[in-house]
Amino acid sequence: MDNTKEVSAKYNPVEVEDKWYKYWMDKGFFRSTPDEREPYCIVIPPPNVTGVLHMGHMLNNTLQDVLVRRARMKGKNACWVPGTDHASIATEAKVVAKLKAEGIEKSQLSRDEFLKHAWEWKEKHGGIILEQLKKLGASCDWDRTSFTMDPTLSESVIHVFVDLFRKGLIYRGVRMVNWDPQAKTAVSDEEVIYREVKGKLYYLNYKIEGEDGHVTIATTRPETILGDTAVCVHPNDPRYAHLKGKRLIVPLINRSVPVIFDEYVDIEFGTGALKVTPAHDVNDYMLGEKYNLEVIDIFNDDGTLNESAQLYVGMDRFEVRKQIVVDLEKAGNLAKVEDYVNKVGFSERTDAVIEPKLSMQWFLKMKDLAQPALDAVVNGDIKLHPPKFVNTYRHWMENVKDWCLSRQLWWGHRIPAWYLPEGGYVVAHNEGEALELARKQTNNPNLQISDLRQDDDVLDTWFSSWLWPISVFNGILDPENPDIKYYYPTHDLITAPEILFFWVARMIIAGYEYMGDKPFRNVYLTGIVRDHLRRKMSKQLGNSPDPLDLIAKYGADGVRVGMLLCSPAGNDLLFDESLTEQGRNFSNKIWNAFRLVKGWQVDDNAKQPESARVAVEWFNNVINRAIEQCDDDFEKYRISEALMNLYKLFWDEFSSWYLETVKPAYGQPIDATTYNATLDIFEKMLALLHPFMPFITEELWQHLRNRADGESIMVSRMPESNGFDEKLLDNFERVKGIIAGIRNIRQEKNISPKHQLKALVKTSSKLDKGLEDVVVKLAGLEEFGYADGKVEGASSFMVGVDEVYIPLEGLIDVEEERKKILAELEYTRGFLNSVMKKLSNERFVNNAPADVVAMEQKKKSDAEAKIKALEERLNELK
Repeated sequence: MDNTKEVSAKYNPVEVEDKWYKYWMDKGFFRSTPDEREPYCIVIPPPNVTGVLHMGHMLNNTLQDVLVRRARMKGKNACWVPGTDHASIATEAKVVAKLKAEGIEKSQLSRDEFLKHAWEWKEKHGGIILEQLKKLGASCDWDRTSFTMDPTLSESVIHVFVDLFRKGLIYRGVRMVNWDPQAKTAVSDEEVIYREVKGKLYYLNYKIEGEDGHVTIATTRPETILGDTAVCVHPNDPRYAHLKGKRLIVPLINRSVPVIFDEYVDIEFGTGALKVTPAHDVNDYMLGEKYNLEVIDIFNDDGTLNESAQLYVGMDRFEVRKQIVVDLEKAGNLAKVEDYVNKVGFSERTDAVIEPKLSMQWFLKMKDLAQPALDAVVNGDIKLHPPKFVNTYRHWMENVKDWCLSRQLWWGHRIPAWYLPEGGYVVAHNEGEALELARKQTNNPNLQISDLRQDDDVLDTWFSSWLWPISVFNGILDPENPDIKYYYPTHDLITAPEILFFWVARMIIAGYEYMGDKPFRNVYLTGIVRDHLRRKMSKQLGNSPDPLDLIAKYGADGVRVGMLLCSPAGNDLLFDESLTEQGRNFSNKIWNAFRLVKGWQVDDNAKQPESARVAVEWFNNVINRAIEQCDDDFEKYRISEALMNLYKLFWDEFSSWYLETVKPAYGQPIDATTYNATLDIFEKMLALLHPFMPFITEELWQHLRNRADGESIMVSRMPESNGFDEKLLDNFERVKGIIAGIRNIRQEKNISPKHQLKALVKTSSKLDKGLEDVVVKLAGLEEFGYADGKVEGASSFMVGVDEVYIPLEGLIDVEEERKKILAELEYTRGFLNSVMKKLSNERFVNNAPADVVAMEQKKKSDAEAKIKALEERLNELK
């Protein structure tokens, strides 16, 4: 019964992967609807709708797929919800760039015209990343694919905004925000990346009004002096006590400003005098509020200077910086310039330098909302893996700031606020409701919708994705529907630590506010994928391979294994292509082992040898222990460790030991009992590996036995352990030690593998007959027995407390062996001599570090032991 015809000589991932993915889709294996089984649910961290698969996605989605496939095989109703995020800033930037390339400026278009282009872009590019995930083997329920601007999800966002506004948690106010002049929008604190930048510190002289003398201030942003409305010094600074009640003149524009005294100033920094620009620095803004200072905003939204600056109107801020320094020097106001390194904020999205700017924005009060979400993580109701992130999370949540919700963009969820003709506004779910509220508020029943103006801004992208685990099941609009009641709370969230606050914390907040419950039970935080130089992989650096190229080269299973072999939770993954090669090699190892087994001829009448019987019994115990280890690894979210343990199980225990033990002699058939037991074992191995390597395991599982249409490894049951016999496992380790020792002697003594040896073991516990037969078979023995004492003229070694003797009479050239031993003795005695010289040198012993002396002592005792053993061997050869 030769089955190898069915299996090609070489594993070809390409044809196998496409075939089985189509089969899984056609059979609806990824589909999930509520039933009586225990649910297991993951929602995908929705990638940007414009995105393409990168290495971070590969890691993240491989981990999710492993968990989902495993849960499915454990008999749970597994549901993995895919989807994409509209990503306001990133997508709008891409659409603007595309239009620019076609000669169209955004400013030339109406909002509706622009959005038409944006939706076209979304339709064209929106599904790319999800199609790429299919290549990876992702077993998402594609029928549930969601997009953050789908009608139901959009309606949920508006509903939540209105609800929070009516609860008094959303307010409008002028605040200092991080302004991105390139995207022309506010960005949140978390979207600002601070980098150390080599800049200059400019020392400028401000004349004292009405008298001689001046005050020198230091600034890194000389262009902002045009918005200065005060100079501040410390009340206890003796250098400036004479300035009480005085005013200073701002250079170039000759504005008279007061000197204020406040302990906020750091006496040590610069000159101890601080220029105050309330419109362009968050701390200056606070001083401005405290001392009721004038606020002069000198910047346009694009970072150019406006009329209020008086000078350089229309010029870019950085051009102004160069020019104003020249002009200040000409006017005699520049005291000196120093090199200076300071931290500068850059926009995560556009990499533009952030400009602090006063702006009317919408905010959400966070303090009270955050409390249940803080408690849930601190008390362990939601577990973070690894737990080191709990402190980071706690720190952020205890110091949470109000969330600036508005973004000055068109692509996204438009803020549902309508401004009234005479001032004031209403917040409503839709135009109809807005008009009704507006008529009530103004007492004007004739008001028309055309009299109202809807806010132009959209909501921060995270304001829709914070509802994701709820809104994908329509839990906001219909909280009693069967899906949300069955799947919520979801089980695991797999995401990156850098969005722990942006997204994870906010989802937890929304979960408690809208469902009264956590959105997930566990958060597994992956590391960042870095290259061998520890640089983050990115398109900009050009150090990131294209995941699809890797899949084409190494197979999806190879890439999945490669990604997971080096990525313990929370630790960065140092990616190297050799890892995916290792993954492919593992696929080939499994394939070849399968071909070996399927290539055996089976004799239904042959009796099972004792060695095979004990090997089957041993391996079934090994696999049970591996199943328990695997369960424990998954329980602790040690997913990489789980794979590594199974990798070793297949490569070492199964291929090197089990298959070698049961393999029939060359050209001989195998007995049916052992063959069938081997197929059972192979099937269990494939099931354990399936979550990690879905394609090759399906292909081989289908070849293993005759399967009916509609059967699949992915919906078969994961094997379970019914315990294991520790004693048998220990005894087999003894057997391995004996075999390895005998093989070692063969190598040392150049004894041909064909030459059968004898082995005698001096032990207090004899091996079972079957285990003895394993030694005979794998060590190439003609005889295996036991010895009561030392066996003369034999080579020996220890395995634990057992002593193994291999009689070598007639097998080795005594003279040749004596020569080898004498040469080794001479070398070792010489080495001992040099060590003794060192140790008899008092200066060395007294002055060298203790550990160096200890090392020399160890060399001495090792050399003495080796000399003793060599002399004994020499005596045995007489």
